[in-house]
Amino acid sequence: MPESIFERINKDNAMFSSTTGPDQYRNNILTRAVIGKVFNLPTILTTSAETGPNGPLPKEIVDMHPDAPFIKRNGELNAWDNSDFRKVTGKKQVILGGIVTDVCTAFLALSLAVGGYTVYANTDASGIMSKEAAADANDRMRAVGAHVLSGFAVVCDLMQGWRNIPGSRELMPYFDTIWVFLLDISRRTYAYLSRGDAAGISMAKLFQGRRTLRKDGVVTR
Repeated sequence: MPESIFERINKDNAMFSSTTGPDQYRNNILTRAVIGKVFNLPTILTTSAETGPNGPLPKEIVDMHPDAPFIKRNGELNAWDNSDFRKVTGKKQVILGGIVTDVCTAFLALSLAVGGYTVYANTDASGIMSKEAAADANDRMRAVGAHVLSGFAVVCDLMQGWRNIPGSRELMPYFDTIWVFLLDISRRTYAYLSRGDAAGISMAKLFQGRRTLRKDGVVTR
């Protein structure tokens, strides 16, 4: 069994792979699409069978990435089985999700890992039939060294620090819009308070516990 070693996502060597999904996963998928856009990651859009039960890729995602390669597969469950998809994988780190964790996500994750790619399987952007099926699929992916993590963890790993660019200023608006459907109440409250804090900083007001206010509006404690 390969040893699973953590490797920080490098935005200069990562790409985004996104598969189609039904309406119930709309917000999860839009979140992934936003991550690719905010961090300027090369993005691949792909569907398995648009005229079949899976349906087309949501128009919002296509509009968000007008220049991204769009691979319309011929029914292959594993995107890696499609030669056109393989041709456009120009990075060695791949963040992926699929309609169901144990098929679309796991099949591609396993193929990529065996092929020498570093894989980040975004669990909350992938559906599942049961918790047991999700656990089994996640175990399979971890067994070949894939990293299984949430969309929030993907964002924080890419961002690395709130003061970086993209950082809190660029990402907080998404915490309150698309992510409001995904994040639990504590994170929604966190985003709400952070926006209020930023508003106070923009008016050059120091709150209790603050020490210095930099010209760029970032507070040091």
